[in-house]
Parts: sequence; structure tokens; C-alpha cells
Amino acid sequence: MTAAEGPGTAPAPPAPRTRPGLVRAVSRWELVGLAINDVVGSGVYLLPAAAAALLGATSVWAVILAGLAVALLVLCFAEASTHFNEPGGGYLYTREAFGHFIGFEVGWMTWLARIASVASLSNGLALTVAYLWAPAGHGWGRIAVITVPLVILTWINVVGVKEGARAAVVLVIGKMLPLFIFVAVGFFFVRWSRVTAFHVPPSGTLGKAALLLLFAYAGFENTPAAAGEYRNPQRDVPFALLAMILIVTLSYSAVQVVALGTLPGLAQSQSPLAEAAGLFMGGAGALLLTVGAIVSIVGNVGNTTLMGPRYVFALAADGYGPRLLARVHPRHRTPANAIITQTVIALALALSGTFVQLALLSVIARMATYLGTAAAVPVLRRRFGRRPGAFRMPGGPVIPVAAFLLTISLLASAGWKDLLAGAIGLAVGALIYRFRHEPPGEGATS
Repeated sequence: MTAAEGPGTAPAPPAPRTRPGLVRAVSRWELVGLAINDVVGSGVYLLPAAAAALLGATSVWAVILAGLAVALLVLCFAEASTHFNEPGGGYLYTREAFGHFIGFEVGWMTWLARIASVASLSNGLALTVAYLWAPAGHGWGRIAVITVPLVILTWINVVGVKEGARAAVVLVIGKMLPLFIFVAVGFFFVRWSRVTAFHVPPSGTLGKAALLLLFAYAGFENTPAAAGEYRNPQRDVPFALLAMILIVTLSYSAVQVVALGTLPGLAQSQSPLAEAAGLFMGGAGALLLTVGAIVSIVGNVGNTTLMGPRYVFALAADGYGPRLLARVHPRHRTPANAIITQTVIALALALSGTFVQLALLSVIARMATYLGTAAAVPVLRRRFGRRPGAFRMPGGPVIPVAAFLLTISLLASAGWKDLLAGAIGLAVGALIYRFRHEPPGEGATS
């Protein structure tokens, strides 16, 4: 294990010692906010209708089971994170377990997923804002709605990781408060006969429903990515991940119960939470949930603008890509070049692509880090042993193996075109790997 605790490890020239490093500024509870912010996005506002269309009243139990299934993957990331305090997340875990090539491919695909995620969410933001302001759906209005928030969030994250984390906490409160009000008020209007009308769904819908539900919980894999800027990552990352999966599972389940029990024809709704809130809270409730959806998407974009560049920063520090992407801003102590580079690419994709196309690319690309991290956990256990105070899952290899098989089953549910896109991404990554140069030899974290 490498643990870059100082600004450099090379003994000779003084230059590396004066090079600025990342600053450890993010506290435990700010990290919890980041974790929740990365998972709770536009999906929670669309999930109730989609799940009800496939599973009916059974969707409530399916949401709970999906949370438990994703918890297997969350536990793998929680344990792997206790061995490291550097940035990189799944890239770092798989590199240490399986070598540079596998690590690079995981890091490369994870960064592609982050870029595609920002682009797809930015498109989703334009679609959502169009419900309140029609010009946001096309032309210059669409360009403005996609560009302005992304530029502002980029600036916040360049200025400092602390500012980015605080913005994430504010956005988490802004996105969770409407959901809390929705559940707290709507609970008294639930018709429980709609919620308890259990039936066995058609077998042909189960695979599609599983993919839908499990990806509503996706995004947690980004939490360890900026570990070089957390105050105590080896303790706080596992805490944040476990707190997140508990809070998110309870929130999703409660939202599904209220939506299912209050909105007739839930399965056909285009904006289920806003319509349900309109029934028991009036127009103000519908507006509140629409604004909540906008804040939720902006929160996801902000988090990915913070976390995503840490992957390419770690890759560049290891010699993959231009050295300037591994530089730390001398005043703000952030990977500013990596942040700006990601935004430029994501903005180009957002303005030229569609929400669905970009979302599918993000979905397939993120599978690499799930598979890699689940497989890496047993190897890291053997290599690093049991550090005092480290988080360790019970059951030996049972949970990592189950998480690995879960991810394989999700890949099997994807279409061949999506799998082909993922294979092309891996092939491009292999080509880039051949041109690796020697890393700068200067530590990038502090």
C-alpha cells in the first residue's frame, strides 16, 4: 500500500517539496452529505412510476430488496477504502490488487462514467426546467440551462474542496427536504389497500425492474474518489457509505409507499411525485416537488464535478495522460486542471447528446468499478491484513463474491449495443495504456 502523506516522496531536488498538495478539509458529516448527494438524484422523482409500471404494489418490497442488494457493493467499497488515504477509489483498489493495467482500465471506465453522468444529468436538468420554463427545452434556453449551472459548479469546486463539500451539503438539504415533506404529509393520505395488494409480477419484467431499481442507488462508488482531501478517509469513508445506504433505502421506500398509496394511475405518470403532491398539498406541493427535482439534479452534477476529476487526477499522477492534469492549483489546492477538463468534455457531450444515450453509457461504464472492487477485496485483505480499527465485512469471501455475481447479472440484463459501447471504451483505454509515461515522481496528496 502506498500512502502519500507528504507533498513528495523523491529525496533529492527541493522542487517536489515546494509543490502544493491537496488539502484534507472534508469532515465526516460533510462526507455523509456527499455520499447521499451522489445517490439521490433525478431517479427518486421518476422511480415510483417506473417501478409501479413494472411491479405494481410489489414495487415497495422491490425497492427495499434493491437497497439490500446494493448494500453488498457498498460494503465492498467500505472495506476497500479502509486500506487507503489517497484519491482514486476503485482505480486505486484494483491497481493495488491486480496491477497497473487492470487498475487503469477500471479508472478509465469510471471516469468515462462520470463524464457521461454529468452530460446526461445536464440534459435531464433542461428537460425538468422546461416544465416550469418552456424555452429550456430547446435552442438557446436549453444551452443556457445546461451551461450556466455546470460553469458555476465548476468554479465552486476549483475554488476549494471545502467549498464544494459545503455546496453539496446545502444541495442535499435542498433535495431531501421536499421528499421529507412529501412523505410526512402524504402518509396521512395513503390508501393502504393500494400498497398491500401484493401480486407476483410477470417473469419477463423482473430483469428490467432489477436493473432499474439497482441503478436508482448508483453513485455511491464516487464517495472514496477524493480520499486525499478527507480528514480521516480510512475511518470516515466506511461510515459515510453505510450511513448513506441506510438513509437512502429508507427514503426511497417511504417515497414509494406514499406515491403508490396516493396517486391513482401512478404507473402512467410522467412526474409522479409532483402529481401526487398536487393531490394532497395542492399546487404548492406540486411546485415544491418540481423544484426539489431540479435541486436534486443540480446536486448530482455538483457532486460529480467534485468527485469525477479525482479519477483523472490520480490517473495522470500515475503517468496516464498529460502531466498538467496531475497538477494542484497553487492557491486553491484543488486539481483545477482536471476539474476544468472534465467540464469541457462533459459540456460538449451534453450539448450534442441526449439524456437516454448518455445515461446508458454511464450505466455500462460504471460496471467496471463494481466488478473490480468486489474482486479486489479478498486480495487486499490478504495483502494488507487487518489494520487496527479498520472496517471488515463478516462472512469471509461471501459478500464480495455475492457482489461480483450481482454485477455480472446486471451486465447480462444490458442490451448488446450497450455492451458493445462498453467494449469500445475498454479498447480505447487499452490503447491509451500503451502510451503511459513515467509518473512525475512528485506526490500529489497531502
